[in-house]
Amino acid sequence: MGREAQSRLYVVAAAGTDPQALAAALDVADVAALLIVPGPDGQLTAASARPLVELVQPRGIAALIENDAGLVRALRADGVHLAWSKDIVARYREARDVLGTRFIVGADAGRLRHDAMTLGEAGVDYVGFGIPPHVEDRASAAERRLDLIAWWSEIFELPCVAFDVDSIEDASALAAAGADFVAVHANVAGGPSELLGFAKAVAQAATGPEAMA
Repeated sequence: MGREAQSRLYVVAAAGTDPQALAAALDVADVAALLIVPGPDGQLTAASARPLVELVQPRGIAALIENDAGLVRALRADGVHLAWSKDIVARYREARDVLGTRFIVGADAGRLRHDAMTLGEAGVDYVGFGIPPHVEDRASAAERRLDLIAWWSEIFELPCVAFDVDSIEDASALAAAGADFVAVHANVAGGPSELLGFAKAVAQAATGPEAMA
């Protein structure tokens, strides 16, 4: 079956990132969402996240906050992304109770198909598949992520996000496998030309070479 819609880029940026530097990249690439995660100090506060929320929302880019539904409400962001944990389904329900149905609530499903299906049935707005930072065998984990994306996109209509994408080659393969969104960290993408390269690769892989002719 596969996806008919074009895949889009989903950018991850640390709280405290210079908005002006990020703006230059966002203005040249088709970006659907920006996920704001804790900075190098492990902090994610209203003061550090607000400039990024205010940067992307006027550009039509959804502003998501990692793991903190209360901060989403305080900043009037667009939603929350929940990193995977053993109690991810319970955390999803708690976040939905806080945010209601007007906000986006997405969740990382880890590496288990059962968790992904349970989250989908519970009502998440998207499921994510990534590679946790503690994983040592990155190659095997990348293959598993690709398999999960292909499986999910073939069977389910609910959008899926491929996280922890380290290269344009990976982004292209995941988009071709059916990822609705491909998430790349701003530090990995680099400047405007690099982010544009990711965006073009994702769009081309999802729609076929003829779409970029």
